[in-house]
Amino acid sequence: MTRIYEAVVFSQASLPSAAWDLTSFLENAKSQIQQWGGLLLMLFGAVGMVWGGVLAIKKLMANPQSAGHQQGWVMIALLILVGGALTTGGWSLISTVGSGGQQTITDLGGGTVIVQPVDQFSGFLSGPSK
Repeated sequence: MTRIYEAVVFSQASLPSAAWDLTSFLENAKSQIQQWGGLLLMLFGAVGMVWGGVLAIKKLMANPQSAGHQQGWVMIALLILVGGALTTGGWSLISTVGSGGQQTITDLGGGTVIVQPVDQFSGFLSGPSK
């Protein structure tokens, strides 16, 4: 009888504990969305690299006199560079770029605010004095 009890206790001890509160739900949703978004960005990066390579080969093989609707070398280079950055960086790259913007906003908003005293506006609010 003790063997069955020990087996039940050990099997219950290995079960994961899950919290069903709003904070845990939002934290788990955030991490899952970051993971899926990072994978999606990596996929788009790979597609951009492949498309940049295809355009580069097309441009190299095209007739120089038929410069109709061809993509420029700058566009091709940007596709390959940004695609490679997204493929290797994914979410961490976007997060780093975003945190740089957040730091800029914090630096710009970190100054002091000059507040006018209320009595200077009392004439304005009551109308012109006679």
